[in-house]
Amino acid sequence: MVQTVLYDQMKYNRAKTFFYKPQNVILLLFGILLSITTIAPIVYLFQDTVAVHAGTIDSVKTGLKEGQMTLYNWVDLFTGKLAKVNLWRPLFNTVVLAVLTCFISIFYGGTFAYLVTRTNMKFKKYLSAIFIFPYIMPQWTLAMVWRNAFNSNAVTHGSDGLLASLCGINMPLWWCQGIFPCAVVLGMHYAPFAYILIGGIFRNMDANLEEAATILDTPKWKCFLHVTIPLVKPAVLSTILLVFGSAMGSYPVPHYLGLVTLSTKYVGLSSSRAGEASIIAVIMMIFGVAILLLNQESTSSRKNYTTVTGKSGQISKANLGVGKYIIAGFFIVFTLFTSIYPIISFAIETFLPNPGAYSFLKAGDLSQLTTKWWTTSDTLGEYGLFGQLGMLYNVQIRKAFGGQLFVALCCSLIAGTIGTLVGYAVSKARRSKWAAYVNSVAFLPYLMPSLSVGVAFLIFGKHLSIGGSFLILIITGTVKYIPFASRASLNSMLQLSGEIEEAALIQNIPWVKRMFGIIIPIQKTSIISGFLLPFMTCLRELTLFMLLCDQFKIMTTAMDYFDEMGLYAFSSGMNLILIITILIFNALVNKLTGASIDKGVGS
Repeated sequence: MVQTVLYDQMKYNRAKTFFYKPQNVILLLFGILLSITTIAPIVYLFQDTVAVHAGTIDSVKTGLKEGQMTLYNWVDLFTGKLAKVNLWRPLFNTVVLAVLTCFISIFYGGTFAYLVTRTNMKFKKYLSAIFIFPYIMPQWTLAMVWRNAFNSNAVTHGSDGLLASLCGINMPLWWCQGIFPCAVVLGMHYAPFAYILIGGIFRNMDANLEEAATILDTPKWKCFLHVTIPLVKPAVLSTILLVFGSAMGSYPVPHYLGLVTLSTKYVGLSSSRAGEASIIAVIMMIFGVAILLLNQESTSSRKNYTTVTGKSGQISKANLGVGKYIIAGFFIVFTLFTSIYPIISFAIETFLPNPGAYSFLKAGDLSQLTTKWWTTSDTLGEYGLFGQLGMLYNVQIRKAFGGQLFVALCCSLIAGTIGTLVGYAVSKARRSKWAAYVNSVAFLPYLMPSLSVGVAFLIFGKHLSIGGSFLILIITGTVKYIPFASRASLNSMLQLSGEIEEAALIQNIPWVKRMFGIIIPIQKTSIISGFLLPFMTCLRELTLFMLLCDQFKIMTTAMDYFDEMGLYAFSSGMNLILIITILIFNALVNKLTGASIDKGVGS
């Protein structure tokens, strides 16, 4: 009896000690919550691949009722008569697109990172700030700019773009549509990833590593190839990890530039072959997890990538000579077309009588410019508006913009708070297997293509009877964007010595006061970045949300509707509104808090 009482007392004391530490409580609560919100939708998605759907091909061919199980969808997608069209060709295009996107983003972003951090190139501060604009902007921005610039009636059988109208130059079809323009556009969009990750390593690299090679009379080119480049391998692998899955799940860019990929094929199959469409979502998800496993395998080897030591804090910068002005001039002009011109282009589109047609500008006749797309308050007698009021008077657009801000704000606050707490708890209990599990589950959704996550939550939302509501949008966005905040928080919390919080603990200061009075103020910039990134990303998100709600629920889905309707001025104007909104919020947060995406990389 006494032994039983003592044993129960020991268990009680252990439980009391466990729950006394706030990090254990946080890990337990969010471990369960994230497991449900991450794993349950995936389980439902897999279940949907073997379920019969009423009115689709599987119900017709098998004769089974809705909800019954069958492997017909798997067999037909992989081996059926349409397997080449529905799976293998889109899969090939998707993989090639993802590989090319990784190569372009790493080459372009990595080269720029080296020039900013390791050379005496001029105008670094301006270029560093302007370089990240393509990522801040919606993903389809450069795709629409590319289409408006290079399309021509002779090749793409539509309105003449800027180049065809003003110069009479018709670019070939492979330049206007297909893998090449999609890879270039996505490469430019994700190049800031490579710039930030590779630039951070270049900035902190020990100069002694290269000086040792110089003392041995090693040529500069050989030193660069055999010393400098190998040391950025972890950053290159991290860039591939981030870019590959995102490029695989991209829908707007292939949609606008005429490439059939797994994401566009999913949209085409979702009504007639719903089960096979779900299999496509699973395939994209598997690719994301496979890239993660390859990344972990390559970075867990016995090779050492130490680049920061206590021996040297000086960074040797290459002298470009006259090239420091020439190269800077090239990037100023290039970023003008990738960062500034899109904003100007969308603004011009909203004043053209026929958006996308620039032929009248060649004659210098500006009298045809119109403000009807903005200011029409009565559609009677107005041609081409399809019964829609101008953007300044359109209630649907105002509601969609308000919905986008609401979803972005909620996702930012919830994902930022959860991510900060998870980062704090994991840093405090980083030797715990449960902490490693929670950290992995929190980061897993980011590795999955956005379309796959959207499909999983579409099915999940139907089972919970919350499909089409703001709630499912907020849940989906929160789960998808928690990795932004958790990684930002974890990296910053690992920099803090345990003595800082222990000193407050000795004074019996409660955990809440320790967080708000000590920890958060010290790492304010990194933590705010964890809130800022979900907000900015959610403001321009289409692929994740396009299946989850009706078209006028949020701005990005409404844009897609107007574009499909042929109201290109509306989609351009709404795109312009989103870009300006994102830039204003980014500038305000940067000004008020100092948090910025490119923080610590520039000069």
